[in-house]
This record gives sequence, structure tokens and C-alpha cells, in this order.
Amino acid sequence: MDKGAIRRRLAVGLALLTASAVLAVAAPAQAHAAAPTRCEGRKVKTYPFSTGTLYVYKKRGYVCAITVPRSPGRRQQMMVSVQALRANPVTDEGLYTRRAGPVTVHAGQRCVWVKGQVGRGSVSKGWILC
Repeated sequence: MDKGAIRRRLAVGLALLTASAVLAVAAPAQAHAAAPTRCEGRKVKTYPFSTGTLYVYKKRGYVCAITVPRSPGRRQQMMVSVQALRANPVTDEGLYTRRAGPVTVHAGQRCVWVKGQVGRGSVSKGWILC
């Protein structure tokens, strides 16, 4: 093998190594960016209403909620809110096509108040998970 062939093989190897390092760094960032599209934990409550459904999840003292429309795909007003007892509510509200949320609060062992809305339909549950 001549020096030119060795250099070409080293260059190809270095290029592959660099590309794999870039992918290894970029992949966790993409996975982390995708994480907020759903709640972690186990589903503890499901509240269907006329225009959608409010899902409530719990994991290690954290409560998370998502509102999903009955007919996804078109932009419509949606809202989801979670409030731990003696704390301010955390709300996500706007024009969405698939869901509002997730919103997460640290409730510990406290009760939470959850609300969901899609268009003109809504649900508001009193203090739950006490």
C-alpha cells in the first residue's frame, strides 16, 4: 500500500468517526426536545367531555395533564391547567391542532385542581388526588 492509499483510508476513517461523534451528541438533544410532547408517569385520571379529553398523570409527586381534542387536525382554542393546593396554576392555552400541554406541577401529597378546554367544551374537576 502506498502513502496516498493510507492517507485516503485515514481520512475516510476520521470522517466516519467525526460523523458518529456528531450524531451521538445530537441524538440525545433531539430526544430531550421531543420529551415534552407527553406526560411521564402513570395515567391516574381520564375526564372525557363534549369536545375532548383531559388526561392526568402522576409520577413521584409530580402531576402532569394534557388536553386532547375529539377531532384533531384543525386549529382550535385549547387549554389545560393544573393547580396544586396553595400554589399558582400552571396553564397552557392557545390555538393548537393536536393537544394543549403537557403542564406539570410538583404537588407532593397535596390535592390538585385540573381543567381542560377544547373550543366551547370544557371540564373542571375539584380538588383531586388528595
